Amino acid sequence: MTATPGQPLWHGRFGSGPADELLAFTVSLPFDQRLAADDLTCSRAHVRGLARAGILSAEEADAVLAALGVVEDELTSGAFAFAPSDEDIHTAVERRVTELAGPAGAKLHTGRSRNDQVATDLRLFAKRELAVVARRILDLQQALLDVAGEHPDVYLPGYTHLQRAQPVLLAHHLLAHGWALARDVDRLCDTVRRLDVSPLGAGALAGSSLPLDPEFTAVELGFANAFDNSLDAVSDRDFVAEALFALALVGVHLSRLGEEIILWTTEEFGFLRLADEYATGSSMLPQKKNPDIAELARGKSGRLIGNLTGLLATLKGLPLAYNRDLQEDKEPFFDSLDQVVLALSALTGLMGTATFVTPRMQEAADSPTSAATDLAEYLVTHGVPFREAHAIVGALVRESAETGSSLAELVENHGDLGIEALHLLGEGVAVARRTTRGGAGPGPYGAQLTRFVARLTEDRRRIDRLLGE
Repeated sequence: MTATPGQPLWHGRFGSGPADELLAFTVSLPFDQRLAADDLTCSRAHVRGLARAGILSAEEADAVLAALGVVEDELTSGAFAFAPSDEDIHTAVERRVTELAGPAGAKLHTGRSRNDQVATDLRLFAKRELAVVARRILDLQQALLDVAGEHPDVYLPGYTHLQRAQPVLLAHHLLAHGWALARDVDRLCDTVRRLDVSPLGAGALAGSSLPLDPEFTAVELGFANAFDNSLDAVSDRDFVAEALFALALVGVHLSRLGEEIILWTTEEFGFLRLADEYATGSSMLPQKKNPDIAELARGKSGRLIGNLTGLLATLKGLPLAYNRDLQEDKEPFFDSLDQVVLALSALTGLMGTATFVTPRMQEAADSPTSAATDLAEYLVTHGVPFREAHAIVGALVRESAETGSSLAELVENHGDLGIEALHLLGEGVAVARRTTRGGAGPGPYGAQLTRFVARLTEDRRRIDRLLGE
């Protein structure tokens, strides 16, 4: 008995049709239509596998493949007509293929369950879309690198506890965000490597008695491996959880960048001016120029974290194998992908068009107290133990703050420092003295820049390979 329009695929077991309330609550078509292209790819591989096993004749396979081509054209053009019985994109495609190919189309689902079908579709989708996100990250990294290249000698205060600490090159500060994003690219690539396993052929949970070859369809679909355990294959959503974690951490890194943009564009900092195209105004306050992109990048990070924790809570109590709870994997995954891509694009444009107020940055960085560590290290080079040197300089800073005396004057008149140490308070001196690997000064930055460019180049090759380019 074949399902007809208005009947679910599982109608044979039931004496009546599903209640409207059941359909309204369980339907996934509104969001899983996004898997249409991958469902067609999966179905084509399955048809070739059925033909190879002798379950479909060559003529039947050709008819079903032709019908799948028509479905693809209809979906692409918007001409595809969904039916009330279409619970999900898999049902919709199979129904239409059966309408077009007749009895041969009714064989499309032979040896296959929606359980292994959707798992395969989602892995195909994730392989591609996570690589697309990684490429967008590379674009933001390139924007940061370009800005760094435009300001090779500019410096600003580095902060700890949001208090001025030591001067750092602006380029060094920007590449700190660049290296964090490089780890995001690595995590995304690693997630893709682990999810590169085909579940097709696992069936509902136990495989099939038919002579199917999951390794054949895995190769047809471009997966690196086929599943080893059918129960695990249909129930595994580790890859979605991993992807959501990687995307959430991208969001956290974008939030940190956004927070600095928000601070730097305040009049109190005054380090950065946004281009008009990447800022908004106020409906009431005529003078306002608001960093909404940065604020939303900060705000949406909470949404990304919520998507991850929500899925983990869904997965934690599920027995093997497939449970309908797993339908809840797609909406958070799709949402996190969309939000991260939007945020990356917006921040890339913002960084590429913003103007850095370099005199204000350098004036703030040239505060005499920013050289306090250099004064302590000067004493260390003259035989003073560091803890004692720290106390000496700390006392001078306190005296300057409490009495209003200039730190330069106090340093010049101090017996262990004197005029020889006074040059350490000069403009730009402190940042130039940072010489250790990975440090914030010009010397180590040059070496870091070489490493960063090499990493960016290699990551571009990695992403191109993942996208088959």
